[in-house]
Amino acid sequence: MEMTSRTEIDYDSDNNRGSMWVLDQKLDQPMDEEAGRLRNMYREKKFSFLLLLRLAFQSLGVVYGDLGTSPLYVFYNTFPRGIKDPEDVIGALSLIIYSLTLIPLLKYVFIVCRANDNGQGGTLALYSLLCRHAKVKTIPNQHRTDEELTTYSRSTFHEQSFAAKTKRWLERHHSRKNALLILVLVGTCMVIGDGILTPAISVLSAAGGIKVDHPNISNDVVVVVAVVILVGLFSMQHYGTDKVGWLFAPIVLLWFLLIGGIGIFNIWKYDSSVLKAFSPVYVYRYLRRGGKERWTSLGGILLSITGTEALFADLAHFPVSAIQLAFTMVVFPCLLSAYSGQAAYLMQNSDHVKDAFYRSIPDSIYWPVFIVATAAAIVASQATISATFSIIKQAHAHGCFPRVKVVHTSKKFLGQIYVPDINWILMILCICVTAGFNNQSQIGNAYGTAVVIVMLVTTLLMALIMILVWRCHWILVLLFTGLSLVVECIYFSAVLFKVDQGGWVPLVIAAAFLVIMYVWHYGTVKRYEFEMHSKVSMAWIVGLGPSLGLVRVPGIGLVYTELASGVPHIFSHFITNLPAIHSVVVFVCVKYLPVYTVPEEERFLVKRIGPKNFHMFRCVARYGYKDLHKKDEEFEKKLFDNLFLFVRLESMMEGCSDSDEYSLYGQQTQQSREALLNDHNGNTTSSAVDSIISSVDSIVPIKSPVNPNYTVASSGQTSSSQMEVDELEFLNSCRDAGVVHILGNTVVRARRDSRFYKKIAVDYIYAFLRKICRENSVIFNVPHESLLNVGQIFYV
Repeated sequence: MEMTSRTEIDYDSDNNRGSMWVLDQKLDQPMDEEAGRLRNMYREKKFSFLLLLRLAFQSLGVVYGDLGTSPLYVFYNTFPRGIKDPEDVIGALSLIIYSLTLIPLLKYVFIVCRANDNGQGGTLALYSLLCRHAKVKTIPNQHRTDEELTTYSRSTFHEQSFAAKTKRWLERHHSRKNALLILVLVGTCMVIGDGILTPAISVLSAAGGIKVDHPNISNDVVVVVAVVILVGLFSMQHYGTDKVGWLFAPIVLLWFLLIGGIGIFNIWKYDSSVLKAFSPVYVYRYLRRGGKERWTSLGGILLSITGTEALFADLAHFPVSAIQLAFTMVVFPCLLSAYSGQAAYLMQNSDHVKDAFYRSIPDSIYWPVFIVATAAAIVASQATISATFSIIKQAHAHGCFPRVKVVHTSKKFLGQIYVPDINWILMILCICVTAGFNNQSQIGNAYGTAVVIVMLVTTLLMALIMILVWRCHWILVLLFTGLSLVVECIYFSAVLFKVDQGGWVPLVIAAAFLVIMYVWHYGTVKRYEFEMHSKVSMAWIVGLGPSLGLVRVPGIGLVYTELASGVPHIFSHFITNLPAIHSVVVFVCVKYLPVYTVPEEERFLVKRIGPKNFHMFRCVARYGYKDLHKKDEEFEKKLFDNLFLFVRLESMMEGCSDSDEYSLYGQQTQQSREALLNDHNGNTTSSAVDSIISSVDSIVPIKSPVNPNYTVASSGQTSSSQMEVDELEFLNSCRDAGVVHILGNTVVRARRDSRFYKKIAVDYIYAFLRKICRENSVIFNVPHESLLNVGQIFYV
């Protein structure tokens, strides 16, 4: 089978900048290799039933822990003042049944989970999908060649379609892009709030079982036990879950089987008439009786679907079919059975509503269930904490969170990370919530507020996903959005009554994180705009000559910049204040794209800046929001490997053209074309691996030879090959002389005539965040002895 890659050579004559080299080559792949690749793709797409069962089993421990522990506290939060009428229990159960059916089952499991970004879920993953299908990203650092990544999947639509009109409407005004970003950040901040409230309410509810069997124990003892468990949980985060993660699924499966079995037993033992709650008539009767107390009780019923938003955020590459199988076959029936069993117990023991779950457990299995309940609460908390770490990493990749240290805790799984700074902040806030509120009811009110706001945000984002990504008819979009908003707004109105009873906690936490994230993003955008508007002209650089008006000392200088094109202002600041510069200068841009990952072979883009004797290059390192920076030695090695490869390919592309003459860059003569064809058809070029080279305004992926020591077959390329060898030797000698990392330390200040809130945001909040966050040198793992900081100040 023959595969052909594209050829394109361009030259930016307006800016007098360097050439773009794109190699056209044909790759002969044996038919059996191609067939094997297709078979592997087929296996990845089509899961056997046994594999699907295994993945569904594993998903229980990662995805459903939070949702599964809700029976610990739902009925108490629904009736915090006790049950006045047994008929209310039937009405509450009916509401729980249909809430579980409409929100987790129909909306999330069968619709929202399909909107994942290559297995990644959550509000930021939805935002990444939207950024790929419309130009709504507020940091304009994307290039058209980014769209050629294998992971940059997006759909196209007709210009007159409803999707195209919606896309143009979103792109027309910056305020709409900003509003979309704020909506996403609100949802993200509420999920972070979940990372605080889920461990608090789950562990406190599980530890409350001690008091049921020993009534004389005070509530303070239960709180102390919960705090000890929480401290232990957060203290163990740096070890990761790689070694104990295999226990999560069996624990959660055992938990579901226990609560399901106990529920069936209680229905049979106490009151089977509760099964009439499956009729929606009892929902109507419950709400018809009216009263503020019954309406606010919806806030407690809402807790039965908490964990649904975590379900979407914790997809963790599980196929949607496995998520659906686990929910429909295990989670859903076991939860219905558990809630029905508790309702049957409460029909005859209405005064036990505060500890309904533990009191409904048969005495013979009480302590085993207590142990499993505590373990399940820990698993649920762990899943939420891990999801919070992942969300912080995604927010940083979108330029919405300060730089923090990210530790990769697993050699097998890329997504398992640990963020030390966030971990300790979560622990402190979680302990404050647990010890401060001292009871489940107020924590439950806070939890419900966070959950319903995340659901509302997801619904609004899903409306855009259905239009721009799925290209659904507007009637279907309206139907989905309308039904979702009706149900969720009813719950939202109920939790508003409980803002003063604990519901203010997630609002305060979310507001604090929202200020941090939005101010950081604002500062990031302004810094990028300053860099764009103050770029150094290539005419000025070329006018300085090959020495750049300085002494060129042996070595390589890696100048880090946020620009993917052009020469940054900090470079002119550097060369006008210092008497020397390195013999080779490489501008390094680390850029995040709205994709979950960038394959290693497509990560680096390399191009030359100016004539050859200037020895100036640009390297763009592209990352997805799930990718992690490797150690500096590995990053540096790959950068130089791609740089050397670029020099070889560039020399081969030139043919017999005069490479020393800058005006001939970008011109490809017929002779050089023939030389290229001779080289590609010769036996010296073996099968290919992916690499990247680029130009100032165009970056095109190519296929590069596997053997880096190949020779040029055409006799017309002798001088070109000699120059290639000379330049490679020069680069190697400079590398041996030493590599220096030059980082810009840009200080942002508000103008004197700025409004007071802008001065507060820029001069105080952003400046404080810049001061306490990790330096770029730490993020890039730059050795201190090889670091050079260049400072500058600009006003916004």
